[in-house]
Amino acid sequence: MNLDGKTVLVIGGGRGIGRCSAEFFSDANANIVISSRNEAELMELEYKLNSKGNPNVLALAADASVEEDVKSLVEQTVQQFGSIDYLVLSAGKGILKPFAELTEEDFDELINANTKTAFLVLKEVLPIMKEQKFGRVVAIPGVLGKAPMMQASAYCAAKYALTGMIKCLKDEYKRFGIRFSLMHFGGVDSSFWDDVTMKVQRNKMLSLDAAARAVFFAATQEGEGVMSEIVLMPENHQII
Repeated sequence: MNLDGKTVLVIGGGRGIGRCSAEFFSDANANIVISSRNEAELMELEYKLNSKGNPNVLALAADASVEEDVKSLVEQTVQQFGSIDYLVLSAGKGILKPFAELTEEDFDELINANTKTAFLVLKEVLPIMKEQKFGRVVAIPGVLGKAPMMQASAYCAAKYALTGMIKCLKDEYKRFGIRFSLMHFGGVDSSFWDDVTMKVQRNKMLSLDAAARAVFFAATQEGEGVMSEIVLMPENHQII
């Protein structure tokens, strides 16, 4: 796959699935814009991708839950590369705890990080894709945007909301050449789990590489087919 001349914006590109996905797109010669709140992580990744031979990498620190940051991010991306062809929505945050222990602050934080970020970015990016009659959007609600789990009520609320929003946008924008894909990954061995006290077996989870490969595969489908949803689970925790 050669994406020379195409531009990919990765929200949450500093670490985890977003970072690994950016590497896949960079290997395909795309223009890469990576964004997150952590500038140090972004600069390190920009250097890595430059060192591997891609000079067209732009690292822009931004808080995707803040409208002004998102507007500036999108404006700078278009100024630099002229378009946004692929959008990967990988920003998010997880809080897993019993419902009785959840606070209003927890709930607001999860909605902001997992749903509001996507809303604000899509509000800025979809008009660009509509104008150019081409766009590929990949969102990552994970399996908890499709199936419930104990101690994940607020997190599921945010991720189900993301799933519902994307499914509605699919109908609104399909006539403009914009395709949407939902990635319902099971447990992925990422920094998501670093602060989670729930007992998990990270050695049996999906690798970041496996998840990012699925993101790239969904985004770059050719012809009339659309990879609308992918459910990718660890072998020991299959959902059919």
